Amino acid sequence: MNWLTKLPGFQQTPYGFEWRLLRILPHITLAGTVLSAMAAWLARYVFAHDSLIDLDRRIQTFDFLMIGVVVFIWVATLTVGIGCVIVWLMKGPAYVADGYDVSHSDHPKV
Repeated sequence: MNWLTKLPGFQQTPYGFEWRLLRILPHITLAGTVLSAMAAWLARYVFAHDSLIDLDRRIQTFDFLMIGVVVFIWVATLTVGIGCVIVWLMKGPAYVADGYDVSHSDHPKV
């Protein structure tokens, strides 16, 4: 039994936007991470004119915000990547499903 019998007459759909998106996802992830880290680093200079208590609180709050942004970017790119892989698999070749003989297919029970 050949498990990977391709469907005769099937025309495979050409790959499109999902491949372009899959190629730029690592760049988007890296850019989002680096930009968030640079913003957190820059915040230390922007908030420098505050008092020490306010400075510590504002920097910590901004750091937590940037960690949230980074986690959001990672989760979003992972989700979009999984979607692209699913579309890529769905555009692949079609295979013939195995037939299943039903014993009462000609005479269904009432």
